[in-house]
Amino acid sequence: MTVLILTCEQDVTADMVVAQLHKRGVPLVRFDPGDLPGEGALSAEYVRGEFRGYLSTGGRVVSMDGLRSIWVRRPSEPAAHAAEPSAWLTAESGQALYGMLDCTAARWMNERAAAARARLKPWQLRVAHRSGFPVPATVVTTYPRVARQFADQYRHVVVKAISGKPPDDPPMALPTTLVPPGTDFAEVAAGPTLLQRYIAKKADIRLTAVGEEIFAARKTAEPGQVDGRFGDTGHLWRPVEVSPRVQRAVDRYLRLAGLAYGAFDFAEDGEGTWWFLECNQGGQFGFIELETEQPIADAVAGWLGAPGEPL
Repeated sequence: MTVLILTCEQDVTADMVVAQLHKRGVPLVRFDPGDLPGEGALSAEYVRGEFRGYLSTGGRVVSMDGLRSIWVRRPSEPAAHAAEPSAWLTAESGQALYGMLDCTAARWMNERAAAARARLKPWQLRVAHRSGFPVPATVVTTYPRVARQFADQYRHVVVKAISGKPPDDPPMALPTTLVPPGTDFAEVAAGPTLLQRYIAKKADIRLTAVGEEIFAARKTAEPGQVDGRFGDTGHLWRPVEVSPRVQRAVDRYLRLAGLAYGAFDFAEDGEGTWWFLECNQGGQFGFIELETEQPIADAVAGWLGAPGEPL
C-alpha cells in the first residue's frame, strides 16, 4: 500500500516526512497537482460498477485502490504548470484529480471538506470555545460604530487578517497589530475587519497535533510583543508539558473539526493560561522540530504509514 503526498516541489517539511517514510520502508508517491496535465497524468474508468484509476508522475505509477493514505501538504493549483494554463483547465484538472481521489478508501490528512471548513477563522473560534479553550473576545464587522464600541469596551485590542496572507506576488505580510488609541474606524466599512481583545502574553505556544500525538513548544515573548511571527526575540522554541485540560480540549477540537492534523497557536498570559488564537489545519512544523528535536515528522510518517480505516 502506498502513501500519496500532494505537495509542490520545494517543500522542506514534506522532505522531512519523506525521509521518515523511507526509513520505515513505506512506499510513497509525491505528486504535485500543478503538474497535471504534463509531468503528471491520470486515467480512471468505471467497469461494471468497479472504479479503476491510476496516477503517474516521474515514471512512477500508483493505482487508486493501492493507496494507504493521502497527505494534502502544500499542493499547487491543478494545471498551474501547464503549457497553456487557464481557469478552465484548472477547474477540469481539479475535478478529475480530486474526484478520483475522493473515490478511494484512503485515509486523509486532512480530508478536503473538513480542511476547507477548518480554515474559516470565525468557525475556528466557535469550535475552540466548544472544545474548552479560553478564547479572547472577538468581533468581525463592517460597521465602524461596532468596531469603535468594541475598542472602547476592551481598551486594548488587536486587528488581524481573517483569511491569512493575501495571494499576492510577492506575498504581503499582514502581522497582528495593536490598535492605537483614538483610531478612526471609518475604513472598517470597506471590508470585514477582525478585532480581538489583546492578550498580554509572556510566551507563544505552538502545539502540533498528529492523530492522537501532540507536541507542544514554547517561546518566551518580549514585553509588549504582539505577533510572535515577526521580529527576533532572541529566544528559541523549547518543548513544554501539556496539561490534561489542554489535552482534552485538543482531542475534542480535532474530533469536532474532523481533522487528523492541526497546528494550534496560543498566547500564554502572566497567569499561565493558554489563550486560543487559531488552529492551522496545514501549519508548518519543520521549524519547531529543528529547534526542539521533537519527532513530529516521524509522527506524521507513522500516521500516514499505519494501516487503518479512513478518518
